[in-house]
Amino acid sequence: MSTPELNLKGKVALITGGTRGLGRAMAEGLAAAGANLVVASRTEDDCANAAKAFGAQGVDALPVSCDVGKWADCDTLVEKAYDHFGKVDILINNAGMSSMARRPSDLSEDDFNRVFDVNVKGPYRLSALTGERMMEGDGGVILNVSSTAAVLTPPPVAPYAAAKAGVNALTKALARAYGPKVRVNALMCGTFRTDLTKGFVDTPDFQKQIKATTPLRRVGETADVVGSALFLVSDMSEFMSGTIITLDGGQT
Repeated sequence: MSTPELNLKGKVALITGGTRGLGRAMAEGLAAAGANLVVASRTEDDCANAAKAFGAQGVDALPVSCDVGKWADCDTLVEKAYDHFGKVDILINNAGMSSMARRPSDLSEDDFNRVFDVNVKGPYRLSALTGERMMEGDGGVILNVSSTAAVLTPPPVAPYAAAKAGVNALTKALARAYGPKVRVNALMCGTFRTDLTKGFVDTPDFQKQIKATTPLRRVGETADVVGSALFLVSDMSEFMSGTIITLDGGQT
């Protein structure tokens, strides 16, 4: 029996939020494994700069500015990907955002809607558009990036926690909808050091909390996401679908 290999040469991977943080790290890993990329984020210049860097690794990288919270932008993103490459083998729904409120009543309706638009509506629409084409073609893989907030449910980010719980539910539902040719899994990530979290992850109080609640005694670095992500989008996980993997250093 042959052992599956981590080889993504000839594959096309579309990743949202691919210009920084966890998305950038995953995109770099995909490029190193030989995958061509569609790099999406809201800022056109960031997409172009990231695509240029990935191109230097010897892969074809298409930059597309996209607000995944807008249905029309998702449609345009997928059309540009298929126009350029003719296929999408891997979709990584990584783009996300949160709003924090001291009290639930402090959050505005616009902020609440935005959290669900970016974290739930975008992945749903992109998965629907690519998943059906994957089913009609040679199959593919969808990877959703979720958060342990979905199960830890911290009150200041209650809408974000609810949205990520929705991502977990979508993962299982879409795995059923698009199987067996399309696998759909999720990475439920804990606290990572990124541009968005660096303001609090290194504070003494937070570091004390992490060391008390996490067996590995640290927050995640962006490089820590790469191995798990590549495993889930490659043939190495070919018997996994509808699975939610927790990536949090064992945090309780």
